[in-house]
Amino acid sequence: MTGPDSPRPSVSPAELHDLWATSDERWQVGKSARRRAPRATLGCWEEDQRGHDPLKTILAQNEIRVPELVPLRHRRMAASPWNYYRGAAAVMAADLASRPDSGLAVQLCGDAHLLNFGLWATPERNLMFDLRDFDETQPGPFEWDVKRFAASVVVAARQNGVKPSAADAAVAAGIEAYHKRMRRYTTMPELDIWYDGMHFDSWIGYFEPADRGRVSIHIDKQRSRRTSRGAFEKLTTMAHGRPRITEDPPIRVAISDDEQDDLVDQLFAEYRLTLQEDRRSLFDRFTAVDVVRQVVGVGSVGMMVYLVLFEGRTGADPLFLQVKQAGPSVYAAHGHPSVHEHHGARVITGKRLVQSATDIFVGWGSLHGRDYYVRQFRDMKIIPTTELIAPRLVEFATACGETLARAHARTGDPVAIDGYIGKGPKFAAAIRQFAHAYADQNERDHAQLVRAIDAGAVAALPG
Repeated sequence: MTGPDSPRPSVSPAELHDLWATSDERWQVGKSARRRAPRATLGCWEEDQRGHDPLKTILAQNEIRVPELVPLRHRRMAASPWNYYRGAAAVMAADLASRPDSGLAVQLCGDAHLLNFGLWATPERNLMFDLRDFDETQPGPFEWDVKRFAASVVVAARQNGVKPSAADAAVAAGIEAYHKRMRRYTTMPELDIWYDGMHFDSWIGYFEPADRGRVSIHIDKQRSRRTSRGAFEKLTTMAHGRPRITEDPPIRVAISDDEQDDLVDQLFAEYRLTLQEDRRSLFDRFTAVDVVRQVVGVGSVGMMVYLVLFEGRTGADPLFLQVKQAGPSVYAAHGHPSVHEHHGARVITGKRLVQSATDIFVGWGSLHGRDYYVRQFRDMKIIPTTELIAPRLVEFATACGETLARAHARTGDPVAIDGYIGKGPKFAAAIRQFAHAYADQNERDHAQLVRAIDAGAVAALPG
C-alpha cells in the first residue's frame, strides 16, 4: 500500500509517456496499474487508516494566512458540510494519499469539486464550460481528481435535499461521462484533444429542453454583469475626481499608500515580464488607480488577495485584476513534485495545461516574501449555484465528467487511463462507493470543527 510517507516517482506526467509505445502497450500499462491499486480498493475508505487529524490539518494551513482573517475562514467552513468540503482540500489530499493509487499521472486540477466547474470567456470572447480554479494544481494520479469530484456531487446533493438515489445517479452519470470521453480520446490525434472544449451551446444542450430557458436567462444576466465594466459600475465610486473601489469590510478593505506602491512598483513589474509580448504591450496601456485587499471564497480566506483597478488611456475602459497569494499545493507532500519553485508560476502553468483556453492576463509575481498569481477579476466568469444545479444534478455532473476527462487527456495518457478503468463496471462502482463513504466522513469532520468552535478551542468570527 502507498501512503503519505511512501516514495512516489519524481517525474512529470509528460515524462511518464513512452512516445514509441503502441496503443496496445499503453493500454497494458494502464491494465498493469491495477496491480498497484486494484480498482475495487478505490471504493474503500477506512477512517482509522487516514494517518492525520483533520482539524490539525486545517489549522496547520493557517501558518501562511493573515491572522485576523483566520477566524473568518473557520466560520465559513463551519457553516455547512458543503462549505467545509470546499475549504478542506488539504484534508482530502492527505486522505487520498493514504490509499493505494494507480500511479497514472496527470496534471491535477487539485480541487475538482462541483463548483470549480463553470463558465468563462475565452480570449475570443466565447463562453466556455471548464474547470476554473487551480490553486492546488500539481501532477498526481488521475483518480484523485475523479474522487474529489465524485464525493462533491454527494456532499452538494445532501446540502440541497437531493435524495440519495438521485445523488448516486448523478455520480454514476459523471463517471460514465468521464470514461466515455476518455475512451473517445484514445483514438483522437493529440492536436484534436488539445483543441477540444465545451462551448456554451454544447453545455446548455445537456439540460432538458424545459430547463434550458431558465438556465440561459440566469447565465445571460450574469454574463452582462460579470465583466470589468460591470464591476466598475457596481464596486466603484468617484472621490476627488478619480474612481475608487468601495470598501465593504471585511470583504474589501483599503490598504496603505506604501502597500499600494509596493504592489504596483514591485509585483506588477515582475508580473508583466511573465506575460506574452503582445499581451504585455496591451497591459502597458493601463495604469493602476486603486487597490483594496479582498476576501474571497472559503478555503482561500486568510490568503492575501488584492483587487486592483486599472484605467486605459481614455479613462473609459476599466480593467480589474485580482492578485492572489499562492502557497504550496495541498498535494505537494503527496503527489509528483512540481517543477516550479514559484507557487504562482505553478498555478498559472497548471491552468494553461488543463484549461481549454486561458485568460490573456494571467501571470505571476512576488511581494514581501509571498508568491502571487494574477488573473482578470470576473471576466464573464459564471459559477452556477448549488441551488440551481441540484434539480439538474445528473446533467451538470455529466458535463463535469466530460470536462474533467478532457483536462486529464491533455497531460495524461488517455489510453493508459482507459486501460486501467477497463470495459466493465468495477471502476465506476468503486468511485460511487467511495463518494458516499467520503461524504459521510466529511460530515464527521465538519462536526469536529463545529464542536471545536463551540468549545472555544478554535476561533471563529462571522463575516
